[in-house]
Amino acid sequence: MSTKCSNCPLRRKDLFIPMSQDDVAFMDRFKVGELVIDPGTPILMEGSNSPQLYTALHGMGLRHKTLQNGQRQVLNFVFPGDFIGLQAGILGEMGHSVDATTRMTLCVFDRSEFWNFFKHHPERAFDLTWLAAMEEHFLGDALATVGQRTAFQAISWALLRLFQRADALGLAQNGVVRFPFRQRDLADALGLSLVHTNKTLRQLRERQLAHWVNGALTISDLEALAEQAEITLEDPAKRPLI
Repeated sequence: MSTKCSNCPLRRKDLFIPMSQDDVAFMDRFKVGELVIDPGTPILMEGSNSPQLYTALHGMGLRHKTLQNGQRQVLNFVFPGDFIGLQAGILGEMGHSVDATTRMTLCVFDRSEFWNFFKHHPERAFDLTWLAAMEEHFLGDALATVGQRTAFQAISWALLRLFQRADALGLAQNGVVRFPFRQRDLADALGLSLVHTNKTLRQLRERQLAHWVNGALTISDLEALAEQAEITLEDPAKRPLI
C-alpha cells in the first residue's frame, strides 16, 4: 500500500523542515502512488520526457551523464528524501540519467499537476527553488573539488559529505553508515582513475581517517577528515521535503 504523506517516515527526521497540515494534504493529492524498483534499474534517462516526478522514500541511487565515447560522469548520489526529475518538470526533458543503486521505493507524482505548486502553493514552489539552488551550490563545490583539490583531498571531501548526508538521515550507527556504491562510482564522480581511487582509499584507511569495505563506510574522526579535505565542518542545513 502507498504511504500517506501524513505517515511519511522521512517527515520525522530532524533534517527536514516541518510541513503544515495544508502542505501535507496538498502533497497527498499530488502523489499518485509508489514505485518499487530493483538495483540497476533506470529511473529517468537522459533526454527523456517523463510524465512523472519522484521523491526517494527508501534506498539510494546515482545521477550521471554519459558522453558519446561512453565515459560517465557521476553528478551526485541519491539519498532518501531527494526529489528526482526537476529538470524534466521545468525544461521538458532530463539532462542526465538517474539509476537505482539499491532496491528503492519512490513516491510518484504526476508532472501535469506540477504547476499547481506555483499557482496555489507558493511556499512549496519556493521549496523547489531552494532545492535547485542547493543542487547548484553542491555542483559548484564538486567542480572546485575536481579541478583544484588533490586526489587525497577530493576523496576525503566526497566521503565526508556523503557520510554527513547519511548521518543527517539517521543512517549512521557508531560512526558507520551503509554505503552501497562502488569505487568506480566514486572515481567517476571525481574524475579519477579506478587505480588512483583505490590507492587513495588505501591511504585513508592506513591513516585511520576513513574505512570503506563491504558496503560500509566508517569515519571515526570527522574533524580530522575535514582538515585533510581543507573544508570547515558544518552540520547539513535543514531542507524541505517534497
